[in-house]
Amino acid sequence: MNTDINATLKTDPNFHEAGRRFFRDFSPGDEFYEHLINAHNGLSDEESEALNARLILLLANHIGDLKVLREALQKARG
Repeated sequence: MNTDINATLKTDPNFHEAGRRFFRDFSPGDEFYEHLINAHNGLSDEESEALNARLILLLANHIGDLKVLREALQKARG
């Protein structure tokens, strides 16, 4: 759990993989996007929405910091 009370939402590219170097800063983000699209292949709209909901909850639980999550919700809503 992130216990840094000063934690804020990271909005700059922050994709990485331990022990792996990428040629360009955006490459790991592109790779994640490819995996995300592939995860949705062959799913109905309802199944795709359920996958997104489960993914959001899993990642929110992993982040665990309510301050960061509130900030993310505000930013996502625009």
